[in-house]
Amino acid sequence: MLMIPQEEWQSLHEKLDRLIEIVEKTRTGNPGKDWFESDEVREILGISPKTWQNYRDQRLIPFSQIGRKIYVNRADLDAFLRQHRIGARK
Repeated sequence: MLMIPQEEWQSLHEKLDRLIEIVEKTRTGNPGKDWFESDEVREILGISPKTWQNYRDQRLIPFSQIGRKIYVNRADLDAFLRQHRIGARK
């Protein structure tokens, strides 16, 4: 049996809950949703507003802008994640 302190268990549990929430939101929350707003993209990637601005400045992820609103296509976000995937060790 593995023993871990209560605080560490709670922290791990909260992180897991947040991860599950993000996955459900992006995959099953709205399956027909093809576009994400900036705040959703930042949440999915777990990045700050400044990092998101740097990604856009460097054109790392294609985006559309209408006025002040920025949108990212699901396929472009998926492609970015695939490009930065690190495979398991063999």
